[in-house]
Amino acid sequence: MKKLQLVIGRIKPLEESGRLLAQKRLNSLTKPLGSLGRLEELAAWYIQVTGKIPSPPLKKVICVFAGDHGVVEEKVSVYPKAVTAQMVYNFLHGGAAISVLAKQAGADVRVIDIGVDHPFGKLPGLIDRKIDRGTRNMRLGRAMSRRQALSAIAVGCDLAEEEARRGTNLLGTGEMGIGNTTPSSAITALLTGSPVEAVTGRGTGIDEPTLRLKRTVIEEALRVNRPNPEDPIDILAKVGGYEIAGIVGLLLGAAANRIPVIVDGFISTAAALIAVAIAPEVNGYLVAAHRSAESGHRIALDKLGLVPLLDLNMRLGEGTGAALGMGLVESAVRILTEMATFDEAGVSGPERKR
Repeated sequence: MKKLQLVIGRIKPLEESGRLLAQKRLNSLTKPLGSLGRLEELAAWYIQVTGKIPSPPLKKVICVFAGDHGVVEEKVSVYPKAVTAQMVYNFLHGGAAISVLAKQAGADVRVIDIGVDHPFGKLPGLIDRKIDRGTRNMRLGRAMSRRQALSAIAVGCDLAEEEARRGTNLLGTGEMGIGNTTPSSAITALLTGSPVEAVTGRGTGIDEPTLRLKRTVIEEALRVNRPNPEDPIDILAKVGGYEIAGIVGLLLGAAANRIPVIVDGFISTAAALIAVAIAPEVNGYLVAAHRSAESGHRIALDKLGLVPLLDLNMRLGEGTGAALGMGLVESAVRILTEMATFDEAGVSGPERKR
């Protein structure tokens, strides 16, 4: 907890000076004022977070945290738990959707085993930070101990520190964990005050009877564990997951190091709800990549006040939306740094009214 407090203490509110610096240059470029819309907003946000104008290309990294969930025993997913480990191998072999989209975006992918119920051993490319082999079934009791939740957050904080030392200047979140829309819905219900029915969707594509079962399981998990809505660590420990906790730590650590973050889909946004509940200043360091087809995602985004960059009816996770969003942020920064100003290009600017 002491380590977490140190990280939180380094997170500062964003200063307006960075945004104004970027906006002054954007307004001088050879285009009508504001004509690049959200690209201009992204450029200004990026400079506001980092406090400096970078030299593209950006150094982009997507951290994909993997963990299993005991609640899968309740048959809330159409896929077996073993798929989590199988997909980790797929990430490492470059065959997953995130592998393809990250490559296109020019982003490196870090794959972190933080709680998979599988003995990987030492594998090239796999970051072994396993806390445990999956959470316990939250329908029957708490998913993790408080100490385990804090340890998983610390993993994410440490990874953010490592990326800061490497010079990474744009991070994306990603995850893999069969059944993880169930804890994400529970977290969203608690931190938005919304009914479980409103924040619980079909995840990997469950049918109507399974959706009803999933909602019942979440309701029972909340009744059995009675998470304290004023204590985000308590929520995380009782109805969360290791990969969600890892993302929480990554968001906190990124903010402490002034690294902008592209938040992926529903699971990553549930983690963002926890991170912002721990340190409200984190919110300014985040951009939402896309709006997931999961019903709870819109509610979570509204709570955070984040307007997604894309709405492509995606619900895969892995960091796929973050990879797409990174391309837009890179475009925004290049507009800011590579376009000519009216003076540089010898182009007449807008006429001033008399």
